[in-house]
Amino acid sequence: MSAPSAPATESEFLSPDAGQKPPGPTPSQSRFQVDLVAEAAGAAEERSPNSDTSSAVASGDGAAPAGPAECPGADPGACGEEAKGRFRVVNFADPSGAGSEASPEASPADGLQNGDTVMSETSLHSSTGGQHHYHYDTHTNTYYLRTFGHNTIDAVPNIDFYRQTAAPLGEKLIRPTLSELHDELDKEPFEDGFANGDELTPAEEAAAKEAAESKGVVKFGWIKGVLVRCMLNIWGVMLFIRMSWIVGQAGIALSCLIIAMATVVTTITGLSTSAIATNGFVRGGGAYYLISRSLGPEFGGSIGLIFAFANAVAVAMYVVGFAETVVELLAGADAIMTDEINDIRIIGTITVILLLGISVAGMEWEAKAQIFLLFVLITAIINYFIGTFIPVKAKESVGFFGYHGSIMWENMGPAFRGETFFSVFSIFFPAATGILAGANISGDLADPQLAIPRGTLLAILITGIVYLGVAVSTGASIVREATGNVNDTISSQFRMNCTEAACNFGYDFSSCKTDKESCHYGLLNDFQVMSMVSGFGPIISAGIFSATLSSALASLVSAPKVFQALCKDNIYPGLAMFAKGYGKNNEPLRGYILTFGIALAFILIAQLNIIAPIISNFFLASYALINFSVFHASLANSPGWRPSFKYYNMWVSLAGAILCCVVMFVINWWAALLTNVIVLGLYIYVSYKKPDVNWGSSTQALTYHQALTHTLHLSGVEDHIKNFRPQCLVMTGYPNSRPALLDLVHSFTKNVGLTICGHIRTGYRRPNFKDLANDQSRYQRWLLKNETKAFYTPVFAEDMRQGTQYLLQAAGLGRLKPNTLVLGFKNDWRDGDMMNVETYISMIHDAFDLQFGAVILRLKEGLDVSHIQGQDECLSSQEKSSGMKDVIVSIDTSKDSDADSSKQSSKATSLQNSPAIQKDDEEDGKATTQPLLKKDKRSPTVPLNVSDQRLLEASQQFHKKQGKGTVDVWWLFDDGGLTLLIPYLLTNKKRWKDCKIRVFIGGKINRIDHDRRAMATLLSKFRIDFSDINVLGDINTKPKKEHVSAFEEMIEPYRLKEDDMEQEAAEQLKDSEPWRITDNELELYRAKTNRQIRLNELLKEHSSTAALIVMSLPLARKGAVSSALYMAWLEVLSKDLPPILLVRGNHQSVLTFYS
Repeated sequence: MSAPSAPATESEFLSPDAGQKPPGPTPSQSRFQVDLVAEAAGAAEERSPNSDTSSAVASGDGAAPAGPAECPGADPGACGEEAKGRFRVVNFADPSGAGSEASPEASPADGLQNGDTVMSETSLHSSTGGQHHYHYDTHTNTYYLRTFGHNTIDAVPNIDFYRQTAAPLGEKLIRPTLSELHDELDKEPFEDGFANGDELTPAEEAAAKEAAESKGVVKFGWIKGVLVRCMLNIWGVMLFIRMSWIVGQAGIALSCLIIAMATVVTTITGLSTSAIATNGFVRGGGAYYLISRSLGPEFGGSIGLIFAFANAVAVAMYVVGFAETVVELLAGADAIMTDEINDIRIIGTITVILLLGISVAGMEWEAKAQIFLLFVLITAIINYFIGTFIPVKAKESVGFFGYHGSIMWENMGPAFRGETFFSVFSIFFPAATGILAGANISGDLADPQLAIPRGTLLAILITGIVYLGVAVSTGASIVREATGNVNDTISSQFRMNCTEAACNFGYDFSSCKTDKESCHYGLLNDFQVMSMVSGFGPIISAGIFSATLSSALASLVSAPKVFQALCKDNIYPGLAMFAKGYGKNNEPLRGYILTFGIALAFILIAQLNIIAPIISNFFLASYALINFSVFHASLANSPGWRPSFKYYNMWVSLAGAILCCVVMFVINWWAALLTNVIVLGLYIYVSYKKPDVNWGSSTQALTYHQALTHTLHLSGVEDHIKNFRPQCLVMTGYPNSRPALLDLVHSFTKNVGLTICGHIRTGYRRPNFKDLANDQSRYQRWLLKNETKAFYTPVFAEDMRQGTQYLLQAAGLGRLKPNTLVLGFKNDWRDGDMMNVETYISMIHDAFDLQFGAVILRLKEGLDVSHIQGQDECLSSQEKSSGMKDVIVSIDTSKDSDADSSKQSSKATSLQNSPAIQKDDEEDGKATTQPLLKKDKRSPTVPLNVSDQRLLEASQQFHKKQGKGTVDVWWLFDDGGLTLLIPYLLTNKKRWKDCKIRVFIGGKINRIDHDRRAMATLLSKFRIDFSDINVLGDINTKPKKEHVSAFEEMIEPYRLKEDDMEQEAAEQLKDSEPWRITDNELELYRAKTNRQIRLNELLKEHSSTAALIVMSLPLARKGAVSSALYMAWLEVLSKDLPPILLVRGNHQSVLTFYS
């Protein structure tokens, strides 16, 4: 972190140990100074033993090792290491434990800024008073390593520059900044931060720290981590208990179609998962991480919560499936403990406690248990297939005859009994879920980018083939219905009349068609057919146990991992306690306990027929969003979407997302509706809370893409009067320094037109463009935080007028360009340099030259509140935590050669109400021009005087709801209708809707009724509501003498009085002071002067109680009316009145009564 010259307190905070004095040239040799690489052995001896983190930057180019000559007396081998220290290392433990080469300032800087200290090689200048700091010249010192054989600090490409965290993968290095390479040698270096988008959330920093400190972390490869886990999860109870029943109902052909449909959905989702998983480094959190980083926190947060919950309830579903099988075996052995329901509860509770124990023991134990369960499961499947090839006479009466063409042909078509194709599909589909079991533990995979695509897709392929194999084999060897009675045989002479496949083997099961109760066997009636067919029945029971327990175990691990990742991102603030991890593997023990609690609650219900479809729908919602993520990212066409897995297609992913939604409604329409309502509710909640995260989501990319497309499209369309909207360039300076001006303009442009807060920064110093960029992003955040729909655009210029011309010409984009300049009235114009008035009036002339409208707001209390300390503290939490720079800014540096302290008091007053000027030298001299920054805690808080108190109150008046007042529109001159449009837009807003519009127009005494009717007709044609129309017949009456004399007294100091001096002297004075009022122009414009004075009298008479006055701005001909006279007109017209808005459009129609 670089610091400009700081006082002693900061010096002590940042300074290195004065005792360390490495040899080298003196600071005077070069003004561009970089710290020495403290090489190998020497640095190790000087460093304290426990210093294994380096948070400072040493210099050198990390390209070639130093030669022996460069480190006399040291071990050449030690010197030969790469000089990683040249680059800033962001406070992570060195994996070797020895620490990287540290520069002399390594130790004292530890712990600065939450452990993320970054110090550049130029961070502590020798010019800083009181610091013992030594600098070395890159060009004369041989300690510096070379890039391509040249002494340069420019760095070659390196993967470590692109890391977000140190993690165990390597150190986070920071390349030299552009400022370090480009700035002039005598210039203070800029403060360096992370590149945009590389900031880490506190959760990520903590995760990185844990990752760096951990040793011996268990990481899985693609087989153990993904393939095994996915296969176990996909092969559920359905394989053994329901697959044969599905074949009986739907037949072999439709069963294969059902399996194919489910596999298509899972395969498309698998491809989409692979694409997202290979588009960058994947951290823990599985489906939640993939969706949130692709579509943003709104979708990610809603899916993450229901996905974690679905996994927790799935534990209960699988455990109850296991308990039911155990209870059936107990019933067969006549060993029921109490009754069936309570036995399921007892066995389920004991089972889930054992599973919790395995999970809490750690991922390594859980993985070993999974391998064992997979072995049992595969043995059971092989056992079944072996059994199908061994026909046993005793099994024929229960419908098993071995493979035969006639059986296969009979079972080819459907024979639905109380079911439909889609109801059978909905029963099978949960058996195909579980493809995210591997992705859910992405944080525990050694290489998620390789493991997730390979393991997931292979698991889908293997399990799909096995499901098809079981469907075909059962359909080809077992009849649909059998009585189980060995006496139901048929003699050969009666076989001619028997058409069923069983007849070919001498059995007649035709009685099943009439007497359903007597048939308990066959594909349709016996769920345990596979156990009966298999070579050794008990192995199938073991397979069922294995399938249920492995799925339960996978879900028990997935749920806490996903939930932990969700909590770490702090999207739901109340859940932060579950983010904490324990042990070397960062195990979410609190999440395990929560999952255990949810699972136990559902196990105690022991009836999951209602909850099961909801779980399937929750999984399907996740699949739909993963597919949609890929489509969305491809559609957004972001350069950051570059998956290394190429076998995906955006339209296939979209089809997959639609398929998932269709399947949701096919399985259970009310559960699908409920799922959508929950997702939508959570989405709205997260959108409303707006978590402070930036993950570079595709939503962001698509928003940009659409904005660009629409802006370009808009540029090709000609403007039309009906679509005119005021697009205002508001000269606010810092947006929070003139709140009343911004609030009023925002009131009539919000959701209607564009608002740009212009800020011209002038001064004697060279412009600091980095500060300008920082201010731009900071104040834009401030506008967003205050829900002000505006853009902040600062520019550097030599003077105010030049800066205004820059903004008038260049601000905006395409059709989104300002068309109206809004200024604050210069209340203090008589107190300061009159050239400021010349500049101010020239800005108005420039606006008219560029065909802009002009609007001036005057409050009698003034507008600028930036001189009031502490009036606005609006730093974001990030800025508060890294507030070091802000403290330094507020230090008094009035000794600066550019800051003339004798002028500052006058400057502060003369610029107090100027529209946009903020001098850089003023910023250096005092902290008052940046109310956004937190004030130095040491400065005493000064109680506000009465005028400041009034100013603060007045500055907030447009921020609150206006009462039942009036908006008085003095539409004296037709400017195209802007004077009328602005009050109409204002009174349409919620804050102003109770105010009525009163219209005042000029007229002749003998035509008052006629003029009123004409104006009423015009307003009704414009469809603008008004409460009253006043025609001012006495507008041309002469003003009161005391008011005229007061005006003359006001302009007296600014008159040229050319009649009292030589012509040449008068011309010279007019050239040097162009604002002076000549006697000739004063006489020429006497009538116009009197009109302004008279209008002020009428305003006081008619509108002294108005909430706001909107009045036509008087025009002054450029070059004919001096700026002092024009300013005096504006002064006398608007003084001692309620808030007044002087408006002049560009004399092109902005209102129309045509449709």
